[in-house]
Amino acid sequence: MFMIELKDTGWRYWLVTAALLTYGVVADPLGYVLAIGLTVVHLLHFIIMKRSVTAFPIQVRFWYLSLLLLAQVEGLGWIYWIPAIGTWAQVVFGYCAMARCVSLLPWNSSERFSFALASRTFLARPVKGSIKQKVVVK
Repeated sequence: MFMIELKDTGWRYWLVTAALLTYGVVADPLGYVLAIGLTVVHLLHFIIMKRSVTAFPIQVRFWYLSLLLLAQVEGLGWIYWIPAIGTWAQVVFGYCAMARCVSLLPWNSSERFSFALASRTFLARPVKGSIKQKVVVK
C-alpha cells in the first residue's frame, strides 16, 4: 500500500518538492519558487542520468515543471493545489497522475486513445517503475 523508497533519488526529489509545494499553498508563495527551482534541478539530473531528453521519466518531469510554471500565471495560483496533492500521492502511495497522463500521449502509447484505455490507465493500481510499461492492453 505505501511506497516509501528512501534509497531512491527520484523519490527523495519528489518528497522535498511535495514539502515545498505544501509550504507554498499553506504559508508562503516562496515555496512555489523553491519547488520550481528544485524541479529544474531534478529534470536536469535525470536528463544527465538517462542521457536522453525523450525518455519517459524526463517527459513526466518536463510536464510536471510545465504545470508548476502554468500556475505562476496571475489568477492560476489555485493550480498549485493539483501538484501539491498529486505529489504527496506519488510520495506516499506511488500513484503518479502526471505519469499516467503522459503515458496517454500519442507518442507514448501504441493503443489508440479510448475511454477504456484512459480508465485502465487511471484506475490501475500504483506500481513500482513506469506506469507506461504496466498498463495492460486488452
